[in-house]
Amino acid sequence: MERRDKAGYRRRMELIAVITTVADTAQADALAGAAVEQGLAACVQAETVRSTYRWKGETVAEPEVRLLFKTTRTRYAALEAWLRARHPYELPAIFALPVAEASADYADWVRTAVDGV
Repeated sequence: MERRDKAGYRRRMELIAVITTVADTAQADALAGAAVEQGLAACVQAETVRSTYRWKGETVAEPEVRLLFKTTRTRYAALEAWLRARHPYELPAIFALPVAEASADYADWVRTAVDGV
């Protein structure tokens, strides 16, 4: 990465990956499509995972679909509120991970898709 391109570096650092899980592909497809359509995420990836967790005193192990929303820090609050309002779970896991590096062209595409920049 070219450190001399400070503006480009800052743009890339604005990217985040927001993760949540849902019970099935129908729920995943509905959330993914609507989030992209509404400009909350540039892209959403869905993959089947197996989750093991404690819930109401019991250990639960079941398949879920993990969603990874590619967006920016400036859109996080809107995306989180939107997910909370539509998420089928009583207590959804919604969290963001910073993107340490990304190609400049891809970062610009994400920003344009969600921030209109």
